[in-house]
Amino acid sequence: MNARRTTPCSIALLLLLSACAPEAPPAGAAAPDAPSPTPPVAAAACRDDSGWDDPATPLRLHGETWYVGTCGISALLVTSPGGHVLIDGATPKAGAQVVDNIRALGFEPTDVKAIVLSHEHFDHAGGLAELQRATGAPVLAREPAVDTLRRGASDRSDPQFLVLESFPPVTDVRAIADDEVVRVGTIALQAIPTPGHTAGGTSWTWRSCEEGDCRQIVYADSLTAISDDEYRYSDDAHPGVVARFRDTLARVAALDCDILVTPHPSASGLWARIGPAASAPLVDAGACHAYARKARERLDKRLADEAAAAHASP
Repeated sequence: MNARRTTPCSIALLLLLSACAPEAPPAGAAAPDAPSPTPPVAAAACRDDSGWDDPATPLRLHGETWYVGTCGISALLVTSPGGHVLIDGATPKAGAQVVDNIRALGFEPTDVKAIVLSHEHFDHAGGLAELQRATGAPVLAREPAVDTLRRGASDRSDPQFLVLESFPPVTDVRAIADDEVVRVGTIALQAIPTPGHTAGGTSWTWRSCEEGDCRQIVYADSLTAISDDEYRYSDDAHPGVVARFRDTLARVAALDCDILVTPHPSASGLWARIGPAASAPLVDAGACHAYARKARERLDKRLADEAAAAHASP
């Protein structure tokens, strides 16, 4: 991972997010106790084939990291006494559900001081405008995603452009560096640039502790090589795309990764690992490597299919 660059933008961002936050404890020190709300009574278990907007019961993932998304689309809340960070906004319809889930856990939406995201598609960014209204927090994104979020619509640089739905534009979007560390209170979320599925794709990683059990959580962005009928990854019109995609896969495979979560929970088998129907271990140190390997196989197949189609064309 590259050393973090300190830029005027990142300094201003750090000051903004830390203005009212307590000083982080020294390395190795115990963090101040955060609220320990009692989750609501569990509803029916979510499944891999659940709909994107099917409501999910919010629950603790590990330590001060909570699942607040729907059955079909992930959203995570990372909490601290000095404020919280929300990851992803789900669909336009589900934004209000995420707000309700935060409240159901006993947290105040206005204590969310920053919102970050995986990538700039309507199923993950569609609820951001609603969440911003409820929290007052800025949305922080890598530069390639900023204009899309402000417009509420992608452009031809996105492989899925012709089949994507628009979403409510986000008014307060602030660009962060590719290797930015977003700090709120005692939280430190490391951005990992993972372009491929979209140009602005970003994964996130942070340390979460629960009764002395500290784990590295990775919220790994979608890595699927899918597109509309016109886009070709190997086309000369998109120079560097395949190389950046392969770099992304190598980066994700190499991450320190105890607990993997993905924007679509089914992609990481999340409902087999948390919730009332859990039957598999939550922790799997090889999960990121396996996730990247499967994505590499899909990318290789996609490129082979494109080559075969080009060869078959008259």
